[in-house]
Amino acid sequence: MAQGYINDLGAMDRGEQKASVRVRIQGDRAFLNLKSREVGHTRQEFDYPIPVEDARALLALCVGGLIDKRRHLVRHAGHLWEVDEFLGDNAGLVVAEIELDDAGEPFERPDWLGEEVTDDVRYYNLALAVRPYSSWGPAGA
Repeated sequence: MAQGYINDLGAMDRGEQKASVRVRIQGDRAFLNLKSREVGHTRQEFDYPIPVEDARALLALCVGGLIDKRRHLVRHAGHLWEVDEFLGDNAGLVVAEIELDDAGEPFERPDWLGEEVTDDVRYYNLALAVRPYSSWGPAGA
């Protein structure tokens, strides 16, 4: 899966834009995605299918680095987890995400799940496009 961001990433960091605009190619499908900036468990997200050829052209217009990752779908205790294994400049990073019907929905944490990073903006794909995991150094600073 390859994805990149079309809007000004610095403006997102400064809070001047309320949503990110990204393009994603996932196998033989492509999407234009808008995601609200809110930090935390719940963010608004809109996905629109687009032709793969258009997505390739849009990726060439993206700012910051492109995000390259493999997504693994893992079922655990009745929930579906999206486990992203990052490649390229973000190699070595693995992030798991669960989609819940509401923020208060109970779920069982799998034994393989690591540190909670939901509120740490460094792990957002938008942030990883600007400051990849490989640049964090040993302390993650």
